[in-house]
Amino acid sequence: MTNPSSTTILRRAFELKTAAPSFNIPYLPMMAPVVRALQDTGAFGFIAVARLEWEKFEAGSLEAVREEYERVKDERCTRLHLDHTPVVDEDGLQVDYRAIIERALKLGYDSVMVDGSRLPFEANVQATREVVELAHAAGVPAEAELGAVLGHEPGPLPDYDELFASGRGFTDVDEARRFVAQTGADWLSVAVGNIHGAISGAAKSAHKPAARLSIDRLAALASATGVPLVLHGGSGIPRESLLAGVGAGIAKVNVGTTLRQAYEGSASLGIEAAQRKVYLATVSVIMDELQIEGSANRLLDNGHSEGGSAHVGG
Repeated sequence: MTNPSSTTILRRAFELKTAAPSFNIPYLPMMAPVVRALQDTGAFGFIAVARLEWEKFEAGSLEAVREEYERVKDERCTRLHLDHTPVVDEDGLQVDYRAIIERALKLGYDSVMVDGSRLPFEANVQATREVVELAHAAGVPAEAELGAVLGHEPGPLPDYDELFASGRGFTDVDEARRFVAQTGADWLSVAVGNIHGAISGAAKSAHKPAARLSIDRLAALASATGVPLVLHGGSGIPRESLLAGVGAGIAKVNVGTTLRQAYEGSASLGIEAAQRKVYLATVSVIMDELQIEGSANRLLDNGHSEGGSAHVGG
């Protein structure tokens, strides 16, 4: 039996109203315990790296991440995803996004993301359509972003309650409908109250504000676009809001801050201690927050495969 593509897997998650987590890897030793947690819980998840994780952390490069993934991967429960590849980055700098995505496709990444969300609508459409064509020519899906998921920019985040009440940066439903139709994007990252964790200075170790999701907006976006929705900034969202969001159309939940802080907080005790913390944090996301134990069988349709009864070890 051939392994289903990332496209098929996320479409199943969307139709089944469940979610696949996407775990970001800013430090290469984090990858092995994440994969082991997925194996032990029988869950499916993406292993992901964003440009900022080799620019501002220690992921190394697209090639280094791919090499480590080849060492530890388990295609019964993992696929490799290129996360945020910005057209304009968090520092306001232009990025050669096409070159990065072409490298990832040549390396065999299973899905890619272009982030044109800091561009005007038409420019975002143009950049996204370009990447969709590249990805589809390579036989993989492309994720895009519409709306403003805040948190990575320099300076303090605006008061969260005011941000949510104003709907600042939220993805517009009519724009999303037109965006997907004009670009052919397979998955759409949306802004519905979610925020990124800080990535620099003292704030990167601080707790994120307890974000919540506009479920009505999510449901309208899912109906308007018909594509799996992606939640960036999934760390720290209360479980009830997170699960309601999954029921409303979120099929992929990006998790970065929770695992990164677990690793960084224990790194002084040695790599093994830090990896243990990452493993436990990953298991908690899978079993307590998303409640997707055993999801690999459902999403890959491998009912006959191993992993039907999960055993969580250490």
